[in-house]
Amino acid sequence: MTARAMTVAGIMSGTSADGVDVAIVRILPPHPSRKNRSAAKVGHPDRVSLKLLAHEAFPYSRALRRAVLNAMNAESISTAELARLNWRLGIAYAEAVEETVQRHNIKLDLVGCHGQTLYHQARAEAYAGRRFALTWQLGEAQAIAERIGVPVVSNFRPADMLAGGQGAPLVPLLDYVLFANNKRGRVLQNIGGIANLTAIPAGAGPEKLIAFDTGPGNMVIDWLAQELFDKSFDRNGGVAARGEVIEPVLKVALGDRYFKLAPPRTAGREQFGKSYAADLLNKCRKLSKRGEDSLATATALTAESIAISYEQFAMPMMEGKPVDYVVSGGGARNRTLMQMLAARLEPLGCTMRRTEEFGLPAEAKEAAAFALLAWQTWHRLPGNVPAATGASRPVILGQVTFV
Repeated sequence: MTARAMTVAGIMSGTSADGVDVAIVRILPPHPSRKNRSAAKVGHPDRVSLKLLAHEAFPYSRALRRAVLNAMNAESISTAELARLNWRLGIAYAEAVEETVQRHNIKLDLVGCHGQTLYHQARAEAYAGRRFALTWQLGEAQAIAERIGVPVVSNFRPADMLAGGQGAPLVPLLDYVLFANNKRGRVLQNIGGIANLTAIPAGAGPEKLIAFDTGPGNMVIDWLAQELFDKSFDRNGGVAARGEVIEPVLKVALGDRYFKLAPPRTAGREQFGKSYAADLLNKCRKLSKRGEDSLATATALTAESIAISYEQFAMPMMEGKPVDYVVSGGGARNRTLMQMLAARLEPLGCTMRRTEEFGLPAEAKEAAAFALLAWQTWHRLPGNVPAATGASRPVILGQVTFV
């Protein structure tokens, strides 16, 4: 299939379960004269062109967020409840895209929908007589296709997992397309519910990058903010700024086996969800009764786990070249977290930057990534980066739902 220019909406709802981001981008295929052989080796087109046309954020209603969180944290749940949630999310995604299109008067060709992850098990475990890895994202794609009137690509992660990968991270293709630089190393750090990074050495092709989940992003911070202060999140890190980090608790937390795993590695609520956050809070309360100290400790855990991950696995790849450390996601708005990160990373030779400096709002990045992946799938091009996911080969991701 000959690649063509398309206007694509990407839909993302992350592990924080706080709402839906919609990014609409215009994607142009690469010019034939700008082929990069290192990119071609893994089956990706070299440097498609992306232009952000619109971005909107839609918070979940209180009822829908409660339903999503209950499903994520439930030890058991009815089939009826899961079926209803699947359709309800599809309706929410369709409404978000429709409103974005109407606000900006844009005509779409395609939609890419990540869906809401309910469960992600990156490594094989035994079940009913077989060992396998698995992932599950909810959100009825047909509800989107019917309402918007264009095809929808969804269910992106299974193809990579069945090729031996962990199904994540899938944003590195966008990272490479937008940020790879011949003279400067780039680290793209997203801080959503889970934090993840993509490290691209100066002049490297996509087969030389690494990408993995560093650990908790906003997930533990948000849970403590809700539990201690009845806030859905710590706005600007204001509460944590009034606290002091409980160093013994932080030290024990950083000893978690997850932080010792070499990439590729992925994480979710299975590792850093409600039970993990509750255990951290119990440890904090044994040494300090101040909720501000507990929140400061959770914030430091995110910052320190990111910095350690960079030091261990990404920094050696940079070979002394200048490094731009580009932060996106909701955590980029947490001033206290960003100050902690800068204090750790700047002495290591990193220049802290935001995706806005490159023409892409931090909150739009993951949604834009799934717009690009949908474009790849539509043109029967692979969307995974095996160096990031651990897959044995590049594969075409997702399933297409037609109108």
